[in-house]
Amino acid sequence: MFQKIVVAYNESPEARRALASGMELAKSLNAQLHIVTVMTDLPVYAAYAAAADSSLPNILHEDRCAFYQTLQEDATTLAEGHSLAVTSHLIEGHQVETLVHFLREQKSDLLVLGLHRRDLYIARLWSTVYELAQEAPCSVLGVH
Repeated sequence: MFQKIVVAYNESPEARRALASGMELAKSLNAQLHIVTVMTDLPVYAAYAAAADSSLPNILHEDRCAFYQTLQEDATTLAEGHSLAVTSHLIEGHQVETLVHFLREQKSDLLVLGLHRRDLYIARLWSTVYELAQEAPCSVLGVH
C-alpha cells in the first residue's frame, strides 16, 4: 500500500513521536523511509547582527545548518538502529510550499506528521499541519 513514507522531522516532541510511528510503519510494510527536515529562516532580528558585526550572519547561518544536520544525523542513526534503510533530506524554504514540492518530486505515498494539541479551534486552522494536510499530494498520517 505505502511504498515511500516521508516523516516530517524537527526538534519537537511531536516530530519524535511521528518518527517512531513512521519507522514502525515502514518496517511493517517494508517501505522506503525518508526523513525530511525543513530548515527555517533565521529570525528577523538576525539582520540587526550585521550592523554590530558583519561576520555574525555567516556564523548564525553555519550554526543553523550544523544544528539541522545534527538533528538529521540523530534521526538517521535512530532509524538505522531499528534495522531500517533511511534517506534523510534537508530542505530550505517556506515549510508548507517546500515540503509539498518535495512530496510531489519524490512521488511519496504517505506523509507522517506530529500533531500538537491546540486549545482554540481557530488556532488549528492556521497551523502548518492543517495547511500540509490540505496541500499534500499524498495521504497524511497525523500522530499524537
